[in-house]
Amino acid sequence: MTFLDENNAYLDCVNDEINTTSANGKMISRLLMSVSQNEIERTSERTKVGMAGAIKQGRIPHVAPLGYKHEDKKLVIDYSTKDIVIRIFDLYYNGYSYQKISNLFKEEKVLGKDNWRDSTIMGILENEIYKGDFVHGKKTKHPTYYEDVVEPIISKEMWADCQVQKKKNSRSYKRTLTYLYLQKLKCPKCGRVLGGKATTKKNGNAYFYYYCNDCKIEFKEKVINDYFNQFISDLVEYDSVVNQFFLPMIKQKFDEPKEQLEKEINEQKNKLERIRKAYIGGAFNLDVYKEETNIVEKAIKELENKLNTTNCAEELRFTPKDILLKRDIDFINKIKLDKEYQEKTKIWKDYTRQEQADLIMKYVDDIELTLFGNEVVVKQINFRESICNPCQELFDKGYIDTTKPAIFGNVLGNVRFSNYLAEEEFGEVIMRLRQYYDVGYAEATYYVDKQVFYFNFAEDNSAIVRVFPLKDYYKLDPDNKMKTYEFGIIYIREENKFQMQEIDTAFDYIPDESNDSVIYTKESTPISVGVKPVKFCEEDTE
Repeated sequence: MTFLDENNAYLDCVNDEINTTSANGKMISRLLMSVSQNEIERTSERTKVGMAGAIKQGRIPHVAPLGYKHEDKKLVIDYSTKDIVIRIFDLYYNGYSYQKISNLFKEEKVLGKDNWRDSTIMGILENEIYKGDFVHGKKTKHPTYYEDVVEPIISKEMWADCQVQKKKNSRSYKRTLTYLYLQKLKCPKCGRVLGGKATTKKNGNAYFYYYCNDCKIEFKEKVINDYFNQFISDLVEYDSVVNQFFLPMIKQKFDEPKEQLEKEINEQKNKLERIRKAYIGGAFNLDVYKEETNIVEKAIKELENKLNTTNCAEELRFTPKDILLKRDIDFINKIKLDKEYQEKTKIWKDYTRQEQADLIMKYVDDIELTLFGNEVVVKQINFRESICNPCQELFDKGYIDTTKPAIFGNVLGNVRFSNYLAEEEFGEVIMRLRQYYDVGYAEATYYVDKQVFYFNFAEDNSAIVRVFPLKDYYKLDPDNKMKTYEFGIIYIREENKFQMQEIDTAFDYIPDESNDSVIYTKESTPISVGVKPVKFCEEDTE
């Protein structure tokens, strides 16, 4: 209307009572336009409400991203490409840049493609859909965020960690030396991330330093190492025994259920048949036919391998008690089979600097520093929640131990301590341990006020394997008002030897809980041996 007035023009409609040459005509025109605008806005609101409802039900109004597909209008996981997404996040989490991942995928011709780009990898890593969320109108001023609308491919913790990792990765910077704590240390004065430098002596040894140019602070890497080494052996043991093998087996609920995998395999086989018919019908030439066939056959093979692995894993039936048992056996092996233990166990000093840096990157979020006078000291090491939470959960339930200082009569030392387990559960662990070693069981009284165990284990050269409360005192006595606690003690005598014929069994297998001859008793009894493999592979299960 303003434009018409400015240009000395008017609006006159033949079929409607609209004429902008008069005041009444202009009023009627404005009323009609307001009604029309209101209808438009109401339609928009209804559309938004319908869209929101559809999105919350998993009906995402976009092309399915890699790792997903549309099924019955819903976005569901595509098991033939899901692992590619998981691999991208794992590679990036472990320090690979966009370019390095895209180059690797080009070289391997992942999905039969040799045109992987940095932007493709970046788009995948930044897409909230992979953690189960969706952002509608992402490029608008007012995007809408929907949580948990589809089944996630990776955890929210992993997605968040990779967003943090963006600040740490750089495609244009290539390090020639490995810094263990780079991007983990902040200046105790200004809070900026510290830089790293190194000097190489004539003997070839490299000495590493961290510094802040602004605050003129510089210190040797040894400052961090001395603090870190206090518990690095426990971290390495946790990584090798728990996280790399048992924890994934226990915590996962098999993202690839057998029914779903079998369905995907059938779909891929049907796709292969459609490609064959299209080739016979002359839809494409032989080269394209071979290329498309190879992609589908590779997907079928991967799905069949997953199906076999799932069947095999279900058959092995690893449980949380297996973690506790394995750690007990390793502790005893360290005492009884020290030579073999040292040969078979990779400890921190055996790791390369790159392996050490990878382990620190995997577990450590950051390291807090402070100044003591002019000296830089470690205040605290913050571990990643995604690592700490599962470990704490297992400890709370009694399935993983920790080392604590303790006084036993007149002896001061460290002891492996685990939380309360019901008698039938710790009884099973004891009987399974006895398939390998003639371990003993005793009970001791712990005096709460003196914080002392009265249990004389030194005279007969016994070594305590682990102690644990016989009742759930965290619940029974949260304020520590009870005078005494009763503890169970698993121990082993000096003369006890490994009872299996093959020593390798002590490291590669654990006693099988399904052994029919295992009957719970606190007294030592002969037990026939049944084992299951520690390191999961098809060969072990055949």
